[in-house]
Amino acid sequence: MTSTLPSSHRILVVDDDADLREEMAGYLGDHGYEVQTADGADGMGEILGARHIDLLLLDVLLPGENGLQICRRLASEGGPPIIMISGLAEETDRVLGLEFGADDYLAKPFSPRELLARVRAVLRRRARGSSDLGSTRARTYRFEGLVADTLRHRLQAPDGSAIPLTAGEFALLSTFLQSPQRVLSRDQLKDLADQAPAAVPHRAVDVQVSRLRRKLQSFVGLDIIKTYRGVGYLFDAQVDHP
Repeated sequence: MTSTLPSSHRILVVDDDADLREEMAGYLGDHGYEVQTADGADGMGEILGARHIDLLLLDVLLPGENGLQICRRLASEGGPPIIMISGLAEETDRVLGLEFGADDYLAKPFSPRELLARVRAVLRRRARGSSDLGSTRARTYRFEGLVADTLRHRLQAPDGSAIPLTAGEFALLSTFLQSPQRVLSRDQLKDLADQAPAAVPHRAVDVQVSRLRRKLQSFVGLDIIKTYRGVGYLFDAQVDHP
């Protein structure tokens, strides 16, 4: 199914529940998004291989390759931002989804309005760099041999290759780069990175920071995100923005 309403954002809904899948697609389509659907990994792969997708709504309990496996794979490949959808509503389940690379987690049952709000929040984070086109804020940052381009949402390794980051990880990195050598609380990170406070508990922020820390450390050989227990985090690197 594809909505015919014009939109700059393309969303892919992957869920084996046909009724819920079509309900989500219809509601998002009515709000101007171009929506496609799939019932599992195979259909999802065909669509991702054929066109650019801005956001993936991914059910956890899929037949065959489940949602968490798909999420981990796509996150490692630098795929589109992902909102996990699941009937598992415990905080540990939400944190696990974020640990696997998801940008948000939506527990069933949910209202169409909550779905729309989560979609807008994740897409807004992805668009943060583009919204700075007319501002004086630096859009390219250099630190420890790495180059972050906030317009293209690209982090480049010293050899020129791209380091895959999820939308949430890149939003956190951009926030740290704008405030290096400054301790930021979890609430500040949620606000400055445009994370939805109700959707992202403190432990989930810790998970995303931990994921970002590991990825950066594998390239620079240093732990440049320092933890100040009970206070927050500090980006401990010299940041240049020519």
